[in-house]
Amino acid sequence: MNAIEVRNLVKKYPGFKLDNVSFQLPKGYIMGLVGDNGAGKSTTMKLIMNSIKRDSGVVKVLGCDNTSKSFVKVKEEIGVVLDEALFPEVLNAKQVNNIMKRTYMNWEEDRFFGYMDRFSLPPDKVFKDYSRGMKMKLSISVALSHKSRLLVLDEPTSGLDPIVRDEILDILNEFTRDEENSIVISSHITGDLEKICDYVAFLHKGKLVLCEEKDTLLYKYGIVHATRSEFGVVPKNAIVSKRETPYGIDALVFREKTPKTVKIEKPTIEDIFVFMHKYREENYK
Repeated sequence: MNAIEVRNLVKKYPGFKLDNVSFQLPKGYIMGLVGDNGAGKSTTMKLIMNSIKRDSGVVKVLGCDNTSKSFVKVKEEIGVVLDEALFPEVLNAKQVNNIMKRTYMNWEEDRFFGYMDRFSLPPDKVFKDYSRGMKMKLSISVALSHKSRLLVLDEPTSGLDPIVRDEILDILNEFTRDEENSIVISSHITGDLEKICDYVAFLHKGKLVLCEEKDTLLYKYGIVHATRSEFGVVPKNAIVSKRETPYGIDALVFREKTPKTVKIEKPTIEDIFVFMHKYREENYK
């Protein structure tokens, strides 16, 4: 079973359209959504949770159509973390626990306080006095403490220092060691996604440009740094996108279409994203 199935999803706003987006996230895996501001990542997340109404298309989450009445029960198994934690500022973690155990049927109090200890979060300190990193850790602790099988995370590591981000990524990796558990995560920090994701989906101005396994993506493409004369042997159909500098040409290429005499470096997810973005901006104005 797929954790998430999205087919032909459309959502229109004035000046923006999420345009016929389709992808699948197999159970037990992590998918990263990448794209610049306004690409449609948050809109896609909201549509997955049915917190906004789609114009057309189908979304199934944990095997359930998310517009059906039964999706209310399925939500019990979904942990959601937004880029801003939205707990009342006057509450402390103990009070959050008391609210959550009356909210979720499967609330695990011991697990929640276990994460509080692991994250070194003071249970009596009110939320308004938490740092941004502490607020995000509290949100993730809640998301992981009601027997979730799917995490929907919208920019959970944005604005956090590298140590806190690494701590959170370790927790997310642990979560998917159980093959029943899955994660969809959006982030501008492509290095974080490269560390943990199995699949990468790239959105640009509401369109899904690609959705592939991360390892396939990193093998399929390569980076070339060459002088203009050296680059002359690269056929046009091998070039995805390029930029010229005073020192030569940098390009994203299809590895299999590029002559073996050309030195090809392994790209990062950020390399692929930046070059794809440049190509889309130049060719789809």
